[in-house]
Amino acid sequence: MLIHNILLSMKKYMLDLILKENKTLSDQYSLLILTSNEKIPDILPGQFAEVRVDGSPTTFLRRPISIHYVDYELNELWLLIQVIGDGTRRLSNMNVGESLNLLMPLGNSFNDPADKNAKVLLIGGGCGVAPLLYLGAHLKNKGFEVNFLLGARTRKDLIELCEYERFGNVFTTTEDGSHGERGFVTQHSLLNSPNFDYIYTCGPTPMMKAVARYAHKTKANCEVSLENTMACGIGACLCCVTDTTEGHVCVCTEGPVFNITKLKWQI
Repeated sequence: MLIHNILLSMKKYMLDLILKENKTLSDQYSLLILTSNEKIPDILPGQFAEVRVDGSPTTFLRRPISIHYVDYELNELWLLIQVIGDGTRRLSNMNVGESLNLLMPLGNSFNDPADKNAKVLLIGGGCGVAPLLYLGAHLKNKGFEVNFLLGARTRKDLIELCEYERFGNVFTTTEDGSHGERGFVTQHSLLNSPNFDYIYTCGPTPMMKAVARYAHKTKANCEVSLENTMACGIGACLCCVTDTTEGHVCVCTEGPVFNITKLKWQI
């Protein structure tokens, strides 16, 4: 309840950030590094921004994008962009110096383990790896030993491994075996010995459900970050509603992070 009240009291900002750098990571992913003349506001790991896409005639609604990383010393905010449609293509093609309007920080956050000696594992697949970088940095700063398990289809789809290695141990899987172990993240040998107390995950829903089943079986506490369509980010449009043990709730306001005990998944 305390965390919930803190989140409700956090001020929301509508800011025009300036693109400092646009890194092409692959033919599918771009990294936008944004800055401002003002201090980047406080953001918790797991929160997201609603991004206005200017210059795209087919994109009318804001796009929800996870906060990938925040560097308060350099006053930088990172967004990981996966090119899916016209809107994200426009974002990936932004030029340095252009302005990007963001409504943030939105949603709730991941929770720290109560036990300072807890063994933690962060599991991501596809663009779901995005919020885990900032979470990993946060947990390392709190004194936890961080383990990342990142999955992708091929080696070229595994991005920014060196960034994740700054904050923890990195394990990988690829479906074609081109990097790390062959298969899905839930097939990695790291999971053969169930010794993790807390598991955080984000990615495709089937992957997260498989992780949730593993966590339930091994009695690990598990939080998932849902990727429902969120057009407004403030609970007004109701397009992100999901069914939970506490009734139907808006993912953008009550989530996107949920403990698996709150979700009606057949674990």
